[in-house]
Amino acid sequence: QVQLVESGGGLVQAGGSLRLSCAASGRMFSSYVMGWFRQAPGKEREFVAAIRWSGGSTSYADSVKGRFAVSRDNAKNTVYLQMYSLKPEDTAVYYCATGSDLTGYKFWGQGTQVTVSS
Repeated sequence: QVQLVESGGGLVQAGGSLRLSCAASGRMFSSYVMGWFRQAPGKEREFVAAIRWSGGSTSYADSVKGRFAVSRDNAKNTVYLQMYSLKPEDTAVYYCATGSDLTGYKFWGQGTQVTVSS
């Protein structure tokens, strides 16, 4: 089992920045991928960004490309989502999740609220 705990959410004005953290514990494998997702009220959950624990390759949704950056600290088993130039449409509950290419995103955190005011 893997436990994920997100932190760093909050209220920020449009154009501002926030950094989310996702601390992982439990049985992690280097082959795992860590993903960030978000869900706004009344909308479906959507992919935001992902990073591989091994190698560090990243991927981003088009809507956040160039504004968000995902990184990891393997020693701390923590993944970060640095968000710049935030927009009101970035308002959502942000979740981190992890798993393998075989299982998909099997483990999820509880989420952290990000609210961007205009």
